[in-house]
Amino acid sequence: MKKRQLGKSGLEVSALGLGCMGMSHAYVPRPDKAAMVALLHAAVERGITFFDTAEIYGPYTNEELLGEALAPVRQNLVIATKFGFKVEAMPGVDSRPERIRAVADASLKRLKIDTIDLFYQHRVDPNVPIEDVAGTVQDLIRQGKVRHFGLSEADAATIRRAHAVQPVAAVQSEYSLWTRDIEAEVLPTLEELGIGLVPFSPLGRGYLTGRMDASTPLDPSDFRAGLPRFTLEARQANQALVALLEGMAERKGATPAQVALAWLLARKPWIVPIPGTTKLHRLEENIAAAELVLTAEDMQEIDTAAARITVQGARYPEQWQQLVQR
Repeated sequence: MKKRQLGKSGLEVSALGLGCMGMSHAYVPRPDKAAMVALLHAAVERGITFFDTAEIYGPYTNEELLGEALAPVRQNLVIATKFGFKVEAMPGVDSRPERIRAVADASLKRLKIDTIDLFYQHRVDPNVPIEDVAGTVQDLIRQGKVRHFGLSEADAATIRRAHAVQPVAAVQSEYSLWTRDIEAEVLPTLEELGIGLVPFSPLGRGYLTGRMDASTPLDPSDFRAGLPRFTLEARQANQALVALLEGMAERKGATPAQVALAWLLARKPWIVPIPGTTKLHRLEENIAAAELVLTAEDMQEIDTAAARITVQGARYPEQWQQLVQR
């Protein structure tokens, strides 16, 4: 697996990371824990060094899973986790300094590590100045409990304010062919400041793989069942984007998922997507995307065609959307 630097932070990771949320949170059916331990080991064996989790996933059980599975192979791995959600009152947020410190200590124990490699604020807290958040993480870095500071779903102004206090190594935001709003202000800010981008849901929560359409049933307890972009009408309307990926994939001898990931990797050398999966064959499919070369002409063709497609449906319901800065 090729390596990439997350901006100017000096944090080197595999070109693709592994989003671990779905191993114990949000999607159904919930996979077997032993199978997920084996999958995490398989990811390490195949060269993935970057693993993404959060206290809210489960809650807590996802960090515990990574702590158990990765302890025997911890050397040279980068584990990212997050603070900032109010676990007892989702989707509330809480980034008070005392809360950040408590989450850091608890995450260290669950992950069975001495230092958190990358500690993201999961969502910006409007009640706590971002300077206080950055300063608190800076204290944790000085104490040796954290190595790098990250933000998730923050706008350009917030990123600048945080970076002025404590350098931000990476920003994690949803970014894919069907979610591109960060291109206007966030991406140029990251490039200017030397901050890496970690796109989550780079495969559109499974939709961009081409294995889901309007007829695909969603269990009511599946996280996606409550998202406006996953209504029957939205899924049907957005098939044009999948068709675009399928056409390029056929010409490249690849899959739509691989084209979607290769498109992200080709955007900037400091972009590291973190597709999630619970299946070994999908893990291997995603890893192969790091070897898929899209030429400048391929990229132009994709972007020109995508510009003609209007994606239907909001990313989140209103109570969640208000926590996203763009």
